[in-house]
Amino acid sequence: MDVDVLCVGHACYDLALSVPRHPGPDEKLFAERLALGGGGPAANAAVAVRRLGGSASFLGYLGNDDWGERHARELAAEGVDTSLLVRGDAPTPLAVSLVKPDGARSVVNHSAATPKLEAEPAGRLRPAARAVLFDGHEPKVSPPIAAEARRRGIPTVLDAGSCHEGTRTLAGMVDYLVASERFAAQAAGASDPEEALRRLGASHPCVVVTLGERGLLWSFRGERGRLPAYRVRCLDSTGAGDAFHGAFALGVARRMDWESLLRFASAAGALACTRFGARQGLPSAEEVAGLLGRAGR
Repeated sequence: MDVDVLCVGHACYDLALSVPRHPGPDEKLFAERLALGGGGPAANAAVAVRRLGGSASFLGYLGNDDWGERHARELAAEGVDTSLLVRGDAPTPLAVSLVKPDGARSVVNHSAATPKLEAEPAGRLRPAARAVLFDGHEPKVSPPIAAEARRRGIPTVLDAGSCHEGTRTLAGMVDYLVASERFAAQAAGASDPEEALRRLGASHPCVVVTLGERGLLWSFRGERGRLPAYRVRCLDSTGAGDAFHGAFALGVARRMDWESLLRFASAAGALACTRFGARQGLPSAEEVAGLLGRAGR
């Protein structure tokens, strides 16, 4: 089997609650909306790739519980290849999001009882992929796959959301480091995003630092620049990064030129903010093309 993007990392089940404000101590709030669906950076990115017209495979873990069964069915229904999905008796991770009226959110993730996947022997990068996306949440299995991808000449992308064992290790192994502002500050030891980009770019050929509604900064083969965010009405920013990274990896697989790649990923991330729920907000290829067309006029 041959796919555009192999997504390696975290899968969970999301419960998103729309609340009027962040609750205070001992305060009970009533949610105005509830969205249920599969989640996790790598799993959402795989779905994003499919909705954008690409093919995707997911390598990660889901439990044999009801949450895992629901998520596995969702992935299959979206057309994601699940031949590398690992199932087991450990519970499926859960994520609860509190989404405020301005689209900002707070997330609580429960995955402490779910062990990380063990590394497999080198040479088992299957199915063949035109690009590989990691989210860093499988720190044992991901480095051998990244090394094998490099040996095969397959480009690799890291969704570096926060600085932990998995992202620190993979940051030095991938071709494209796509970092949140928080990761960039922690990894580079610089609170200013421009300075963090400069430091990261000194050792990585391709770096993107995402800044949310402030757009992004990039460093590409010795050059640096900035791209503003597309202006949309934000209802829920949950999943915007997943949409961005899935689109970015698909653009890499399609060998897009650098500017088109950044605009494609930025449009996908922006559109994901316009709907409530992470998985629910992942846009289609037609929606992204429409936004790019309107912005280009």
